[in-house]
Amino acid sequence: MKRKICVVVTARPSYSRIKTALTAIQNHPDLELQLVIAGSALLDRYGNAVDFIEKDGFPIAAKVFMVLEGENPTTMAKTTGLGVMELTNVFYNLKPDAVITIADRFETIATSIAASYQNIPLVHIQGGEVTGSIDEKVRHANTKLADLHLVCTHDARERVIKLGEEPEKVINTGCPSIDLAKMVSENPNLNFNPIAKYGGVGMELNWQEGYIVVMQHPVTTEYKQAKKHVLETLHAIKVLDYPTFWFWPNVDAGSDGTSNGIRSFRELEKPGNIHFFKNMNPIDFLKLLKNAKALIGNSSAGLRECAYLGVPVVNIGNRQHRRSRAQNVTDVDYNREQILKVTKNALVREHYPSSELYGDGNAGEKIAEILATVELTYSKTITY
Repeated sequence: MKRKICVVVTARPSYSRIKTALTAIQNHPDLELQLVIAGSALLDRYGNAVDFIEKDGFPIAAKVFMVLEGENPTTMAKTTGLGVMELTNVFYNLKPDAVITIADRFETIATSIAASYQNIPLVHIQGGEVTGSIDEKVRHANTKLADLHLVCTHDARERVIKLGEEPEKVINTGCPSIDLAKMVSENPNLNFNPIAKYGGVGMELNWQEGYIVVMQHPVTTEYKQAKKHVLETLHAIKVLDYPTFWFWPNVDAGSDGTSNGIRSFRELEKPGNIHFFKNMNPIDFLKLLKNAKALIGNSSAGLRECAYLGVPVVNIGNRQHRRSRAQNVTDVDYNREQILKVTKNALVREHYPSSELYGDGNAGEKIAEILATVELTYSKTITY
């Protein structure tokens, strides 16, 4: 009998972080994929990631609408509580042999609670990393609720073991997103027009001779400063006057402030060098990154995928505080002069050598094989 593996995807970045594992689970003769889409992955204002998932041919076992409007700490807590209630029913009906929760977004703790409280073995992907915000607390809480840990770096594995988890249950598989980065590195040509294919809002850009990408999200512990923080970046990028593809923020406390800052700046300053997108297919997005001069902002993609792709990264502020990074990352404060100076430097340098800090590009297959062969039990006695 096939093992039923339930994977919960709650946001657009989570899909790219698990896509190759979904494919490997779906194709494995001893596994059955139960895919649950929840949270902001279902919402148009955050890019409607579910559309890309369905187009990629993954059958969806359940959809869970759980996001409350407001983008502040109170709605984060209520969204998580609603997620616990709804996911509990989903798991009760699907009766999976194991549930997978991904990384550290605030709502992922709902998956962990709903599974572990029902004695369903919980597998945590990307545990053991540090960021310095509420995400780090959620990640470590997921770790303590989980029964099996599939981490992405050597440092992360050591940290999970120090949290008290048994070493044989903490396996460094690398990150599935690096599998996609490897595919892109082997075929890096940007064979589509981003504006024509994905639309978005902003000016038509002469991007073919070079461009940068910006992804800046609010920091949940600094959410009241979100608008101020993003305005510093917006001013720097306008002065830079270089073709820019800018992605809207994730759903977090402070995302309204980030979005309001973008809208007000766009209306008042009318920057002619910026085009805004909500979302992209993961492969298209990584091709866009691979061919960019640099990534600006505070996305974990700068430290993970861009490390493998060798793309220079200007990392702003505290969102990725203490997370493992390769030589492609330069850290700056929320300061327009610093951002402008370091971005100018990035424009005139070559890409960095590829780093396998977050994996070698084969994580999806490793994860599926582990799920098929490990004894999955809700206890502290998982064995091989």
